[in-house]
Amino acid sequence: MAQALGDRQHTIHILAPEGSHLPVAATIEPVAGALQVPAQHQSREQPITLPANSVLANMWARVRQLQYQFDVIVNFSYDWLPFYLTPFLSRPVGHLVSMASVSDVMDQAIARVIDDYPGTISVYTRTQAATFPFGDRCVCLGSGLDLSLYDFCAEPEDSLCWLGRIAPEKGLEDAVAAVNVTRTPLKIMGQLQDIDYWQRIQANYPNAPIEYLGFFSTREMQARLRRCRALLLTSRWVEAFGNVVIESLACGVPVIAYDRGGPREIVRDGQTGFLITPDSVEALIAAIGKIDQIDRAACRQQAEQEYSLAVYGDRVEQWLQRVAVSSLP
Repeated sequence: MAQALGDRQHTIHILAPEGSHLPVAATIEPVAGALQVPAQHQSREQPITLPANSVLANMWARVRQLQYQFDVIVNFSYDWLPFYLTPFLSRPVGHLVSMASVSDVMDQAIARVIDDYPGTISVYTRTQAATFPFGDRCVCLGSGLDLSLYDFCAEPEDSLCWLGRIAPEKGLEDAVAAVNVTRTPLKIMGQLQDIDYWQRIQANYPNAPIEYLGFFSTREMQARLRRCRALLLTSRWVEAFGNVVIESLACGVPVIAYDRGGPREIVRDGQTGFLITPDSVEALIAAIGKIDQIDRAACRQQAEQEYSLAVYGDRVEQWLQRVAVSSLP
């Protein structure tokens, strides 16, 4: 989003936790403090808590100080505090809700904002929005990529790719179980978040043709991804979007994804990949067997038509223009 808006000559000032980096020309102001526990690792009934010296609280204290220098504030945090603080700020706030419904308290906080400030709540996909009771009132933005960072590959090697955080909700074990049958090499990339989970997979499938390559920059990642026959997406939960899907398409790599969450709105079944029965290793195996039917050029074409920075920038700019003139209740 920062790059898409920066390309249109908007001034962007980003507040982020210390150690954050962006591969774009934008001002990043680091903010110190303790991180929140991720919402996806808590139960729906979990009460809201803030750690001592909360980075979230520190960031929004800084927002209050800086607000008069800007026309719009954009919140990316799936946390209660920014929604609670919205009516206490003098500048309009647009919220990009980055996950599906996982918390009762968060649902209530977002609902209050959408009631008082219509049009200021955005989501990635309609499938994500449908998990909320107010989903029909959310603005759907999708996502976008700098396609110049992704190289098209017409002739892949005989390998598959799995890309994402290595954690139970991402369902890596299904992809490993599938290639344990097909014997197709599986290249695994992403943050090794849950080492115990990864070790259990290796113990359960000691002879599977898998290789963990590591966690890479965009350019390094796409250089490996683009040589694969397909990307396997095996998430157990409802992905709000699935950026790895459009990254794969940008390289010309078809996507085999469970038919749930954001990916079901991205993958064109039978044209740029296959949408299959969720949690079915048998369906994964069957889709792998016919993946070469997919035209890789069609995958790149879809990325260009629907997910370029220019197309994404149009959607974001139109939304923020509406947020900027939104009236207070």
